[in-house]
Amino acid sequence: MPYVFSYGTLQEEPVQRATFGRRLGGSPDVLPGFAPARVPVRDPRVTGTTGMTHYDNGVATGDPADKISGTVFELDEKELADADGYEATADYSRIEVTLQSGRVAWVYVHRGGR
Repeated sequence: MPYVFSYGTLQEEPVQRATFGRRLGGSPDVLPGFAPARVPVRDPRVTGTTGMTHYDNGVATGDPADKISGTVFELDEKELADADGYEATADYSRIEVTLQSGRVAWVYVHRGGR
């Protein structure tokens, strides 16, 4: 079953319930080599569900000193497709990363960088 690392809205219970129909169980982890950034929310559904006007974003730096804390979730293939429907818009891509724990996981990053 695939892992997905979230440092943003997929950690929020209302988003999980709207996307997967349930609250996800996850564990803390860290994404090394990425720095935090912010991008504007363009989907009014997300603003309506979360009240957020900006997303947390990760920008690859390649510097192991840069780290983003978040949560890793184990999803089934259908839930991964549901996550793609929520995250993988024209602005975001799903990439494979190795987390500090050694787990290989998918993470969604903004295509436009900072």
